[in-house]
Amino acid sequence: MSKKTKKRPPVVAVLGHVDHGKSSLLEAIKNLKITDKESGGITQHTGAYMVEEKGEKITFIDTPGHEAFSAMRSRGAEVADIGILVIAADEGVKKQTKEAIKHLKEAGIPFIVALNKMDKADANCCEKAKKELSLEDVFVESYGGKVPCVQVSAKEKSGIKELLEMIVLIAEMEEIEADYEKPAEGVVIETHIDPKKGVSATLLVKEGTLEKGDIIGTDCCFGTVREIKNFKKEELKKAPPSTPARTSGLKMNPHVGEEFRVFETKKEARDARVSEGGMIDFSEEFNPEGKAVNLVIKADVLGSLEAIKNVLKKLPREKVGINVLDCGIGEVSENDVDRAKTWNGKILAYRVKVNNTAKELARQNEIDIFNYDVIYNLTEGVRKEMEKLLEAEEVEEETGTAKILEVFKTDKKRQILGGKVINGKVEKGTPVKIIKEKEIIGEGKLINIKKGEKDVDRIPEREEFGMLYEGEEEVKEGDFLKAYRKKKVTPEL
Repeated sequence: MSKKTKKRPPVVAVLGHVDHGKSSLLEAIKNLKITDKESGGITQHTGAYMVEEKGEKITFIDTPGHEAFSAMRSRGAEVADIGILVIAADEGVKKQTKEAIKHLKEAGIPFIVALNKMDKADANCCEKAKKELSLEDVFVESYGGKVPCVQVSAKEKSGIKELLEMIVLIAEMEEIEADYEKPAEGVVIETHIDPKKGVSATLLVKEGTLEKGDIIGTDCCFGTVREIKNFKKEELKKAPPSTPARTSGLKMNPHVGEEFRVFETKKEARDARVSEGGMIDFSEEFNPEGKAVNLVIKADVLGSLEAIKNVLKKLPREKVGINVLDCGIGEVSENDVDRAKTWNGKILAYRVKVNNTAKELARQNEIDIFNYDVIYNLTEGVRKEMEKLLEAEEVEEETGTAKILEVFKTDKKRQILGGKVINGKVEKGTPVKIIKEKEIIGEGKLINIKKGEKDVDRIPEREEFGMLYEGEEEVKEGDFLKAYRKKKVTPEL
């Protein structure tokens, strides 16, 4: 540690598969370390908050999914110092767990495996999860690796203290430090529009100390810090390194993940801009030609919109497109419903309310409003709406094959035949293909089938039967009849 720097609290990001308990774990930590009285009614989407363990502070960043985490890193912002990979012990490694591992490896930060839901799991579950992790080149300490593994239950709040102690230990080993004296710089964690104060941004200070009155700027906007509040909504005069600072004063919405720094003058901050801030640009998503799902998207904060844009980009577009008619922050209004109505669109509401007038207007005009609080579920919902626009394809499904043992009678286009089902089943009225020496030579239909003297609807495998066949092609002894049925299936995107 140099003379200019000293230790700062570690910044921790929590990642994992949907429904494996990321949010529950964050809530358990919050509830254990921050009383309701102290929290001042912390909202669901704080962006970041701090706790204390053994006299050491820890900052947790709460991103709306892996996509936001990627967005921050893609702009070169070093967001987290330590990661927590949450895995439900009773379910093990899933698709999004693998994605989270990829994010953590690309970030190059140390991380801890938190085996969650231990109230539902047992030792066998834990071993299975650890083995699955080893297949992803993640070796926990009990498997000869260096990745710590802590068993927790967010529901019962067990293992939380051990997890926090492990974070403190790793932070000490990593020697996380910063210069407290230099002008502040850091990362935009979250941003939204406050009806009374305008643009409100949560900034994570990484170096220096942010003070009230500082002129700050990002690549797209600038402003003077009018106020600083911590995650408990308490006013601060200054925010040292690793502090999540809720600020007001920026002229426009900065992008999540952008780096900010303090400037001497507004002119310097203005001249340093390289792009315009504001709303997330969905313009490349709009294509009015061809089949497409038309969407109006409303979200709680700008970071959520950016995360939504990133996941929508990954959906296949070869057969059905996505047109984002409009997007914005805040509750769903009558204007959103009118916009959706004009283009026969649907409304996605992510972690926001729908005002009563908009609800009634949507009901009257039969406009669908889908409410989500998990980005993964939103993505799957959009995928389903896209699949509804795909035309069903008619396919042939083979039901059984019969070998012709004897030809009893041939009369023009009809024949009475004897045969045996060699696989599957044969049903009355079924269309059939005639197979001779592995080649299809014609098609026909089974008008009737008999078992002995009795008419039946179907003959199972390995049983002999009589049949009345109708078709242009004459069937010979030794030929095969392949029975099938046509059905319509919805193709995948």
